[in-house]
Amino acid sequence: MALTQHLSEKIGSDTAHRRCSTIRDSLIRAGLFAASQADEPATASLPQRQGMVPQWRIAPAPFPLSHEQVSFFHALGTDLLAFYRALNRLYQESVRGTQPAWVAAYLDQGKPESLVTFSRMRRFKDLLPAVIRPDVIPTADGLVITELDSVPGGIGLTACMAQVYGQWEDKGALTAPSAHCPSPIAHRLFEIVGGRDGMVRGFSAMLRAQQGTSPGCVAIIVSDEAKDYRPEMTWLAARLRESGTEAYCVEPRDVRFIEEGLFLSTDTGEWPVGLIYRFFELFDLKNIPKAELVLYSTKKSHVVVTPPYKPALEEKLTFALLHHPVLRPFWLRELGEAMFANLSTLIPRTWILDPRPVPPTATIPGLELGGRPVTDWRELARATRKERHYVIKPSGFSELAWGSRGVSVGHDLPQTEWTAAIEHALASFPTTPFILQEFHKGKVYEMTYLEPATNEVASMSGRVRLSPYYFVTGEQAELAGILATVCPSDKKVIHGMKDAIMVPCAVQMQN
Repeated sequence: MALTQHLSEKIGSDTAHRRCSTIRDSLIRAGLFAASQADEPATASLPQRQGMVPQWRIAPAPFPLSHEQVSFFHALGTDLLAFYRALNRLYQESVRGTQPAWVAAYLDQGKPESLVTFSRMRRFKDLLPAVIRPDVIPTADGLVITELDSVPGGIGLTACMAQVYGQWEDKGALTAPSAHCPSPIAHRLFEIVGGRDGMVRGFSAMLRAQQGTSPGCVAIIVSDEAKDYRPEMTWLAARLRESGTEAYCVEPRDVRFIEEGLFLSTDTGEWPVGLIYRFFELFDLKNIPKAELVLYSTKKSHVVVTPPYKPALEEKLTFALLHHPVLRPFWLRELGEAMFANLSTLIPRTWILDPRPVPPTATIPGLELGGRPVTDWRELARATRKERHYVIKPSGFSELAWGSRGVSVGHDLPQTEWTAAIEHALASFPTTPFILQEFHKGKVYEMTYLEPATNEVASMSGRVRLSPYYFVTGEQAELAGILATVCPSDKKVIHGMKDAIMVPCAVQMQN
């Protein structure tokens, strides 16, 4: 039974309603939830550039995970960090010529030469993303990782919700007094994955590890493209300062440049910037004020930037590389047989939609239609609805490559639209490569939530996306929390929306 159902039944509908109201009010006070549909800016006093504050369906309890599932997610961080290390090495060896040159060519496709050259600088060669967030879909056959994100949203939101929902961790059932225990004991019904403050502690530890001995404060730079995430990162920066990490959420234009480095003017004075947490996509660099000055300061070692300016590590087509038979010896060498097998099972088969003709004697590796090997992508246009359980999406370096934009689900489209999606993807290859990925249908869960229209507790059948957040410190990727996004079961693409339930994950305690 789902934990939300279990708790709602145990505490009753009235109490569930009060909890949802308390959660909603707490999130509104934090500036992370819109009090009404008309509340677009974070507050009435903030300009529109501060971003939109979202709404979603609020549940009275976290999303339930078993101890075994939480153990799996803890271990997954090690595998994903190893995957990034191996991917980084694969790219470098491809550039040097010891791996196929087409690997680097795919990963550099559509990127400005200046950014590619910058990313290949020797001083950056070992740098990896310090935040790792996979999107994990529970299916009837197990868990599937549909994407990896190293510039993810939801960090501040998950951190805030962990604290809000965590206030009920210790308010479980009471054990009656006995001869051995004269006082009643409150048993915990659940425990937030990572702990109530795990996201804040983990993010802070990651920042300290990245900054090292570089003096100054942390600037969390959020671009205008990502402005809707400013409220949650502003909330997170305030919590970081409370815990002793001098961090500020700012716009690119707030950073001041002098020859000695970058500076911020704050309420507590003028601060040199020692570390920039980059909350902007690399495709957007041309639109970001002072982007060139930040690049210059990074090149001169005046400031540390994480995630690093390495666009090759931010492409969805890396999943196709993992499954490519020519690269199998490399992955086995770098990951080992057990880790390679685990990731190959979790990551769906993926192909790069390259429009160049396949030689007559060759086929597209692993891609079949009606039991026959495919030799031309356009053959997919003739697939029946049952045969096209695939997703087409941009690989990266595009405004369509994040936030579930640019995604086409094959069996959800009429034949003409599916054909158009294939043609668009092939035509976009020179600037924005697209990928074809197997579609895996998520399991259906029953969730309890507060329906805004009626202000009553209701239930919903939905499919869930689990988003664990890993923060890298040293050689470890530590799990700090998991965000569950549950969308109505008729939605093919699971992402944050008004009709979704969004909650932190918790492990149910055995009493």
